Amino acid sequence: MVKNGGLSICHGSSSFVLSPPPLFPIRRNFYLLAQATAAPPPSRTQRIMESISVSGGEVGGAGGSYSYNSLKRLDSLWSTLFSHSPVVQEPQQVVSNIPGIFSESEQAAKCGGDDVFDVVVCGGTLGIFIATALSSKGLRVGIVEKSILKGREQDWNISRKELLELVEVGVLTEDDIVSVTSASFNPNRCGFEGKGEIWVNDILNLGVSPAKLIDIMRKRFDSLGGVIFEGCSLSNISVYEDSAILQLADGKILSSRLVIDAMGNFSPIVKQIRRGRKPDGMCLVVGSCCRGFKDNITSDVIFSSASVKSVGKSVAQYFWEAFPAGSGPLERTTYMFTYLNPEPGCPLLEELLEDYWDLMPKYQGVSLDDLEVLRVIYGIFPTYRDSPLPAAFDRVLQFGDASGIQSPVSFGGFGSLTRHLGRLSVGIYEAVNSNYLDARSLSLLNPYMPNLSASWLFQRAMSAKMQSDVSPNFINELLYANFQSMQKLGDPVLRPFLQDVIQFGPLVKTLGLVMLNQPLLIPSIFKQASVCVCVFIYFFIYYIMLKIE
Repeated sequence: MVKNGGLSICHGSSSFVLSPPPLFPIRRNFYLLAQATAAPPPSRTQRIMESISVSGGEVGGAGGSYSYNSLKRLDSLWSTLFSHSPVVQEPQQVVSNIPGIFSESEQAAKCGGDDVFDVVVCGGTLGIFIATALSSKGLRVGIVEKSILKGREQDWNISRKELLELVEVGVLTEDDIVSVTSASFNPNRCGFEGKGEIWVNDILNLGVSPAKLIDIMRKRFDSLGGVIFEGCSLSNISVYEDSAILQLADGKILSSRLVIDAMGNFSPIVKQIRRGRKPDGMCLVVGSCCRGFKDNITSDVIFSSASVKSVGKSVAQYFWEAFPAGSGPLERTTYMFTYLNPEPGCPLLEELLEDYWDLMPKYQGVSLDDLEVLRVIYGIFPTYRDSPLPAAFDRVLQFGDASGIQSPVSFGGFGSLTRHLGRLSVGIYEAVNSNYLDARSLSLLNPYMPNLSASWLFQRAMSAKMQSDVSPNFINELLYANFQSMQKLGDPVLRPFLQDVIQFGPLVKTLGLVMLNQPLLIPSIFKQASVCVCVFIYFFIYYIMLKIE
């Protein structure tokens, strides 16, 4: 009990009274306690991001978020992917098989004629391309988008040849390409620390405005009779014998013969299919778009300015890309990216950004004080060895990043989309028309691709590891040896590799030259990959399959 400001401790017949300490130490202790429990000061990344006013807000799709809160949410997701949790959380069951025919069920009355489609695409940022292609073939198509369907402010970089493939499919015209191209730049550099530089032309040398491009696609989709459900989240899909029924979060029900999952790398349907499995590899990307660059006419396709370095409890090999931005002559986008094996101790995106603010000015030859940061960019891109992802359910097909069809060494799915859109739009149209909508038939649209398997092993070799028996300069030496060999072999070899298209002929010539010119690199490759002999047997199989393909 408290008595006269002191503390009286009573036990039986004895009583002890503790006098209060002097007033000043009490206040000092409270002050120290407040200091100990106060929030840590904001990081440089937080200060920079919270000082930026982003016009147009955040949109869906990879790289569509710019705020600090979104960065923290993505870091939280990333930390769960690389942590060793003893309990694997069972993913939400989004898709379920229901026996019987939907048209004969009691639920059928709730689905009006306007809510019946041939195809419903979930995820609109890249999904609108396949939706428009299918609409142009006469199918009734709907799009379900959880936010607003519009493109981000940050440019997409692509080569003209890949962009023209959208014209061949019929979703764009050449005039459209002119209107959406915001920047064009040549030459393009590939370089590695202290080794030398290789300059190429017309590789990823166009900046495309996603905001303009998606706006054009949306108007075209509307003109073809397409229907967009914006601000609608998908709750679940019930697959019947005659249709797939989509239940939206607002209670609305849609019926479709086929559902296309274009919800990206973290699609809830993909999580269900993979059963929460940890990715085999990961690409982490951070960067910014800044104003204040005076020398702004060339680009870097890939550049490494340092060897492997420590980051937190791990190590990383940093690579760079840099492009003039289409929004202004003094504005430039710089990306810093790294490949990692998801494991405890991996750095968070915010840790990479703290390194980025230190390293980017030296890399670009500018002072951070002379730049105005317009946007901060970040993303995580998981890769799986068993890609693309076969269809796991009747009437449900993965598309784009959700299918894993993009290259493991790339962090953009737009180029992959342009290369496959023609083939997939024709195949999906035939599947819907001929009613080949079972999982086995749909899996033929995302077949085994040995070039992706070979690319995954390249990513593995480019991932830094905590080991002392491999030189910190090894990755730079290996990549420069490869690029130097490809340059000697000429543009037909170098161009496909830089566009993430691995082919048998160029690959065998490149590896042959590397072994002849740099035979001492071979033992280090085995150490760097840190894999057993069976994985290299797999690589040999992928290599042979490339020849067969």
